[in-house]
Amino acid sequence: MKLEEKVAVVTGAGSGFGEGMARLFATEGAAVLVADIDAAAGERVVEAIRDAGGRASFRKADVSDRVETRAMLESAVEAFGGLDILVNNAGISHANKPFAEVTDEDFERIYAVNVKAIYLGVQEALPHFRRRGGGTVINTSSSAAIRPRPGLAVYNSSKGAASLLTKSLAVELAPERIRVNALCPVIGETGLLETFMGKPDTPENRKAFLSTIPLGRFSTPEDVARAALFLASDDAAFITGVTLEVDGGRCV
Repeated sequence: MKLEEKVAVVTGAGSGFGEGMARLFATEGAAVLVADIDAAAGERVVEAIRDAGGRASFRKADVSDRVETRAMLESAVEAFGGLDILVNNAGISHANKPFAEVTDEDFERIYAVNVKAIYLGVQEALPHFRRRGGGTVINTSSSAAIRPRPGLAVYNSSKGAASLLTKSLAVELAPERIRVNALCPVIGETGLLETFMGKPDTPENRKAFLSTIPLGRFSTPEDVARAALFLASDDAAFITGVTLEVDGGRCV
């Protein structure tokens, strides 16, 4: 198993990409702290992991709040004895709409969850990583950081910030054996699908988005989880500062 005896925290793990990562990490031997703002969703994922024989616990957390972020990480350490992997996956977007219609509330919440949460998560994880002699951070960015779609300007820019923050931290933290990488998924089969489309999820609307993805389908939680597993494992021991496109060729 690739993550045997590792302890991972996955934010936004109550659904979508985060759920996929939490489940696969547990299957590969990690003890997983499932963090989500939706308690019912997070508890469901924990129950599924435990039913499959894995180790998991849940912590409700608003990752844009330092106190809650600190408590989330401390909860993982208390439950499982340390921290090896932090996945900053929780994310949010405004609905696809003209830039002129984006509100202050939209902007502030998107940057709080998509960017500030990485800043808080890594700062609060550092003492735990240092006690372990190193660690791994994986941030969920987006193909939107590389090839932005119209109607999602603020979301796109937040993911651009997430990608550059990933690279900056990778360089700064490398001497401490802390690797920092990011995933850049294309639009996926998650609860945010209609948000990114800005219109109902109909066959016609799907066709327009699918036409921009060379491999001809949306990303899935399993696609993203397998990429995350590689970056979290010792197979990627010499990889840091990468923003890995999981996009079916969208960014080519």
